[in-house]
Amino acid sequence: MPIWLYQIRPLYAGLVLVVIIETISMIGLFVTRRFIIPRLHYHDGANDAVSGTVQAIGVFYGITVGLIAVGVWNTYSNAADLVSKEASSIGSLYRDVSGYPEPIRSELRSNVREYTVFVIEKSWPAQKAGYGQRLDGGTTILDDFQEKLYTFQPANPGQVALHSETLTAYNKLLEYRRLRIDAVDSGLSTTMWAVIWVGAIISIGIAYFFNIPDAKLHVILVVLMAGFLAMVLFMIIINDKPFFGYVSVSPEPYKLILDRVIGVSR
Repeated sequence: MPIWLYQIRPLYAGLVLVVIIETISMIGLFVTRRFIIPRLHYHDGANDAVSGTVQAIGVFYGITVGLIAVGVWNTYSNAADLVSKEASSIGSLYRDVSGYPEPIRSELRSNVREYTVFVIEKSWPAQKAGYGQRLDGGTTILDDFQEKLYTFQPANPGQVALHSETLTAYNKLLEYRRLRIDAVDSGLSTTMWAVIWVGAIISIGIAYFFNIPDAKLHVILVVLMAGFLAMVLFMIIINDKPFFGYVSVSPEPYKLILDRVIGVSR
């Protein structure tokens, strides 16, 4: 899919997609009725044969596109869930380091706050623009946090238990962060898009060969098929890249943690 289609408002993207598919469909119908159908010899059972072919292709293509749409939606939902988990792990880590003695407590809390702000103000705009994996600021902040955390020596059993819990929370944060970064470039492969578009061309192209004397009726049928196909493709596009483009997973969970957990404790 063209990258710019992900970067415009959903309404505009839907309209552009519908217009493009409908226009191409009408051009194909005109060419078929004008130059191809007159060269064919139709008989009484021709429409039945075309109808059977349309139904067979429609069923298999519908199942394929439906499964792809469900898979894309699951990917988007999993990405949103992953964001919530990373934000939650930030909140847990911040609460854990708040139990450390000074001065390391303030230093660790400052690192967690700095990382949260970095994700909201730097990582998210970069992800939406398509270069989120090139930023290493988050890694630098967490490396600094880790160096301070690993040098801390617990002085009593209570601090030992707290330190162990903090390390667990920190490792969870690293895991969720890595999964989020890996998911930034997720999306359907070129092969999958080729299957979708070739299948769409075949599905609409088969409908051209109905022997319908009334051209207006033929146009209406093809327009309806193309319009429905455009809506399905639009749904796939909207959910295809969860961290990229105009419609992407929101950083709201991080903002809630920053406002309600970190911000309150400043």
